[in-house]
Amino acid sequence: MTTITDPRAFLRSLYDAAVQRALPAHNTAAHLPLPPDLTGPRRGRTLVLGAGKAGGAMAAAVDALWPAEAPLSGLVVTRYAHVPPAYRARPGRIEVVEARHPVPDEAGRRAAQRIAELAQGLTEHDLVLCLVSGGGSALLSLPAPGLTLADKQAINQALLKSGAAIDEMNCVRKHLSAIKGGRLAAMCAPARVVTLLISDVPGDAPEVIASGPTVPDGSTCADALAICRRYGIALPAAALAGLESGAFETPKPGNAIFNGHQVHMIATPQQSLEAAAAAARAAGIEAHILSDEMEGESREVGKVHAALARAVARRGAPFARPCVILSGGETTVTVKDKAAAGQAPGRGGRATEFLLGCAIALQGEPGVHVLAADTDGIDGIEDNAGALVTPSTLARAQALGMKAAEYLARNDAYGFFKPLGDLVTPGPTFTNVNDFRALLVS
Repeated sequence: MTTITDPRAFLRSLYDAAVQRALPAHNTAAHLPLPPDLTGPRRGRTLVLGAGKAGGAMAAAVDALWPAEAPLSGLVVTRYAHVPPAYRARPGRIEVVEARHPVPDEAGRRAAQRIAELAQGLTEHDLVLCLVSGGGSALLSLPAPGLTLADKQAINQALLKSGAAIDEMNCVRKHLSAIKGGRLAAMCAPARVVTLLISDVPGDAPEVIASGPTVPDGSTCADALAICRRYGIALPAAALAGLESGAFETPKPGNAIFNGHQVHMIATPQQSLEAAAAAARAAGIEAHILSDEMEGESREVGKVHAALARAVARRGAPFARPCVILSGGETTVTVKDKAAAGQAPGRGGRATEFLLGCAIALQGEPGVHVLAADTDGIDGIEDNAGALVTPSTLARAQALGMKAAEYLARNDAYGFFKPLGDLVTPGPTFTNVNDFRALLVS
């Protein structure tokens, strides 16, 4: 029987393996099209446009792989501090700018406007390479007619706090956008569009990733309006009118603007989970992947994972120990109104709140260690990707006078794990295939 002498280092190695599998430098070459003709009457140019947390690394990969003799230009927007250091030091042919995530800012609006302008005047001989990854919804923020950036910011903040699932949030975002939901593809017509995607959403649906700027959208204005009503999202008059009238409808499947377009998924959550499983097995530990599509309230998903780990630890079922249990997906956090309760705002993202719910449910179960982290290196808006739970987590917290349930009640998982020294802080990873969770039962 293999014994893991350093569970923390082992779990971190699995996270690192998952991230490495999703890096654009490793996954782009096989999906690049040939450049347009460089001579003759069919001569065209290649324009690169894109947005997302992996945007900087995707641009760097394309720039390195694209033939030196083939013209290449374009603009990609990524999150602040998410440009790979080597590309920042020596920029290539594709311009990369930075903006705010998860709530858009003026830099993101300007970048989206510039991308829309670059898409004008293309011909059928031109090629547009669109580099799309998670986070693009906030980073590519061009409000629909009649809406302002402030309107988009308020709606985005309300959606983030509501507990809405990512597909629901992006349904609203794309219908209130002038560039997402297939509209960027419409701007590029009649050029050929090839979209390279890194998935950060359950199910890998292209129309959900970054709100699908270059792919058809099957959702409707009515769907977006129903979601806003379901979660009590206040809408400004222009947004309400646009959704109710259908004026903000998106291009649908079958629309001729998508003819000849190609979509390639270059990295997915499942691939990263499989890489982590392979790393565990190479270390002599059996690995089991539950799903790459886990959704639900973070704390509740944490409880379910804890119940499974306890069953393995106590009864050796449904998996024999030692083993690693892996899962991915995108959970949600419903943020309570702290001001109304007279409390200070809590800190912490999906992964960290998952872990706090998991730790409380585990109650110090011997032999169970858990790591959960966002594969982009940032859990929400904090400086950590996630954290670790050990059998001593609750006891160490109690020794510091901290009550886990109180921290969970105020959505302050970051404040709970930081004094324990259990935050995982890799910094930006330059990719994004969403949540990663690994439970070691030894």
